[in-house]
Amino acid sequence: MPPDRLRSIVPMFGGGDHYVETLDAILDFVKTHHPTTEELVGWHRGAFANVASRDSIMRRVKYLHRVGFLDETDDRWGLGDAGQEYRAAGDISTLLRIMCDRNVGLRSLMYALAAGPMTLSEVSEQQLDTHPELGWSEGETDMAKQRVNWLRSMGLVEQHGDEYQLSADGRQFVESAVTEWADSEWTPSVDASGTAMHAGMYEATTHARSVDPEFRATVLSRHDRTCPISGVDHPWLLDVAHVLSWSDYPDHRADLSNVLALSKTHHAAFDRELFTIDRDYRLRVNPEFETESDVLQRTIIDRAGERVSIPEESLKPEYVAQHNAALEWV
Repeated sequence: MPPDRLRSIVPMFGGGDHYVETLDAILDFVKTHHPTTEELVGWHRGAFANVASRDSIMRRVKYLHRVGFLDETDDRWGLGDAGQEYRAAGDISTLLRIMCDRNVGLRSLMYALAAGPMTLSEVSEQQLDTHPELGWSEGETDMAKQRVNWLRSMGLVEQHGDEYQLSADGRQFVESAVTEWADSEWTPSVDASGTAMHAGMYEATTHARSVDPEFRATVLSRHDRTCPISGVDHPWLLDVAHVLSWSDYPDHRADLSNVLALSKTHHAAFDRELFTIDRDYRLRVNPEFETESDVLQRTIIDRAGERVSIPEESLKPEYVAQHNAALEWV
């Protein structure tokens, strides 16, 4: 993982939906006064009720330093590169880009929330499964809560009872992020051989397109990192395949109910209409498809009519029907 990509996201004082307000206040104070460490600690104690612990305050200050919002020189605090950029722009889109650039998991969480509301336990499970390098204890929800609260404070996630869902602004971000973040640097945990897998290895090769590596990781996690047609379970050999095509339906590029994980070979075969699946997740094979390949014969032609192993309700039936309606042989 690049050194500026952080596993831990730290909460701000002031309440779960006020993190941005607290960040703004800290940056204003630091820019105006260039305080010493003790002055910055003292400001926190005066600005927030029931905040006294120096360790608790410095935990937050150090996090803002690591993200790049703050910088320290000779015990004087000023704005770091991210702090200067955010202050100059003054908008949430800049803040979100900074937070996504420097913290693992925020984008994949938003992609997952686009598929439906989630409880904190479900958020924690999604984050750990998609980003095992986060390393917190299974069932732990504190770190999941901090991620949700940062997104809430930016107006991208809303809380309804014990569930969280994307706001209209959050959905707008997700729709564009899958392409805008295609070049994002993110390195997941090492594979079984101990070889690190760089985000660049996660490009979908069909038609030379690529997707945000965190979107790709989210898709693979939802589909158990296995191609349901071939059984290929190595992440380097899997693609994100779109039911409604990438080029013809740009509004559905980041729709998790429009994608599945296929091996690179089977992704190409699907896009070239050599096979499809129906609304019951049964394999339908183009009657004109002929091959001398044992692999394609065994995994596609011989399996015609079989139900493939795709998680229930992972694909929207309307998308499958619309895709198949364009195939003359179905």
